[in-house]
Amino acid sequence: MGAAGPPSIVFYGDDFTGATDALGTAARAGLRTLLFLAVPDDAQLQRAGALDCIGIAGAARSMPPDTMRAELAPVAALFRRTGARVLHYKCCSTFDSAPEVGSIGVAVEALRPAVAQPWVAVIGGQPELQRYCLFGNLFAAAGYGGAVCRIDRHPTMSRHPVTPMHEADLRRHLALQGFEGVQSLPYLAYARAAAAVQADIETLVGQGTGAILFDVAQQSDLAVIGAALQARAQAGPLLAVGPSSVLQALAQQRAPAAPVPVAAAEGPVLVLAGSLSPVTARQVAAARSYELVPLDARALADAAPSHLDAVASQLSARLAAGRNVLACTAPGAADPEVPALALAKAGGLLLARVLAATPLKRVGVAGGDTSSHAVQALDAWGLSYLAALSPGAALCRLHSDAPSLDGCEILLKGGQMGGEDVLERLVHGTR
Repeated sequence: MGAAGPPSIVFYGDDFTGATDALGTAARAGLRTLLFLAVPDDAQLQRAGALDCIGIAGAARSMPPDTMRAELAPVAALFRRTGARVLHYKCCSTFDSAPEVGSIGVAVEALRPAVAQPWVAVIGGQPELQRYCLFGNLFAAAGYGGAVCRIDRHPTMSRHPVTPMHEADLRRHLALQGFEGVQSLPYLAYARAAAAVQADIETLVGQGTGAILFDVAQQSDLAVIGAALQARAQAGPLLAVGPSSVLQALAQQRAPAAPVPVAAAEGPVLVLAGSLSPVTARQVAAARSYELVPLDARALADAAPSHLDAVASQLSARLAAGRNVLACTAPGAADPEVPALALAKAGGLLLARVLAATPLKRVGVAGGDTSSHAVQALDAWGLSYLAALSPGAALCRLHSDAPSLDGCEILLKGGQMGGEDVLERLVHGTR
């Protein structure tokens, strides 16, 4: 990995929006980080140069168990090859997952053999995104700045079209996915000396605990957790599960990078909104700098080449005329007759067609699954962080061997992420 030695952290994002959030978190913490769109080979790692943190953007969140195992086996092999100390399985901050799709239990099963530590650290909250874990129970705001709800009563996550959250106790939620024996370390323990927290961990591990769920009630809790994880990782490589707060905790001793303002877009901007969340619906409603192009979700999900070509031509014509375009499949409520995964994959095929016909300097994708499949459909190999447009919404630079794609700036935004004006910021910048 170069003269600077091996990286400290390897993370795998279970969807692309989460992976870019982790990329931004690591970069802002001063970690030299590159996000690869597939497990890199040795030549790609050499090309990247010395890194503190290696990220891999995946789509395990939308995969069945056997496909997840095949997806994560090369990640485990990469971790062993790099000599890193922490392997981070980056899941959504709402932990939405299920036994049959995106199972965190299956992820732990696949990745645990790559580490030396006999236990798994689970970080249960991310306060900057208004996600909190108290006594093992998860709470989340209903949109950024909204009311905080227990996750099984959350207006969106309790009704997620693929992985609805029906259990707030993360120990029970994970046990349903085969990840059993998770013990909770309550946030009240963090008020004591660091040595006492370490002693609590030692006691639990000595009792044979296979995983420890760390409460996160406020941002300062991450410093205590990070110190404990760093100390344990020095004794042997450690597997950590959770949102980007894992990276926040581990990078406490780093000097944060200075915030970077975002300039206004050069040329027209395309946004593909495939999220069905109320948060994205509000962002779409506030996006006054775009021409809104409603997409027929049923026809798009069928992915007929003739239909994709016709829609791509329509979008390309508007972009070529210099207009910002917001193509939206989300009128506000999910259609149970439209498979969410098929819709996300078709969105990726549509984006690839548009960019092949009309190269752009800046694009955006809203929706976790839509973002994952959109980027996978492009001829690109990596992403680097540029700046934050809004909490949980990072603007990144695309790396590709195709000149028309290389350097394209891309926003990948989960359905619950970003402020109401994030799509306007994509056009006008933050300066």
